[in-house]
Amino acid sequence: MTSHNSRIAVFCSGNGSNFKALFEVIRNKQLPAEIVLCISNRSQCGAMEFAQQNGITTLHITEKQFSSFDEFACAMVEGLKKHQIDIILLAGYMRKVPDAVVAAFPDRMLNIHPALLPKFGGEGMYGIHVHTAVLEAGETETGATVHFVNEEYDKGEILLQRTVPVLPDDTPETLAARVLECEHRLYPDALEKLLTLRRS
Repeated sequence: MTSHNSRIAVFCSGNGSNFKALFEVIRNKQLPAEIVLCISNRSQCGAMEFAQQNGITTLHITEKQFSSFDEFACAMVEGLKKHQIDIILLAGYMRKVPDAVVAAFPDRMLNIHPALLPKFGGEGMYGIHVHTAVLEAGETETGATVHFVNEEYDKGEILLQRTVPVLPDDTPETLAARVLECEHRLYPDALEKLLTLRRS
């Protein structure tokens, strides 16, 4: 592998709290990486604002802008190649990534999921729905998982996991807050692990 900083694209749909945590850790720990692109299906969201404030290029891209899904997928791949992206990090991106993008970035795309996969994964399992399901199942622990992205929701190889206790008086909201704190530490650690793997 070359010794240049890995160029990262972050995919977001919302506030971008994991994006912000990654950005801070990359800067403070001086990881050999740089977030150079923020892609979102929403033109206005916290993540896009944060990117603009920090000099990171933003790309608003949705299926609606194109006459076919294939065109949309091609445009996304082209946008990533234009910015010479090495690694893609999904951080609260609420759309399924097109298969063409997954194929173009094998073993170079990560997602963070707010549960201990393979439990509580799959379509519809996002945000507060996950934490509600964990509580309804009577689990005593949950956590967060960083996994490689493949063509199926939440089915890629797991890179790193960390557990979080479920407390007797938890609500989906209190549990979500505790898991999010875990995510903010786990995702940068997983990125560091991936960067090490790519350099070995």
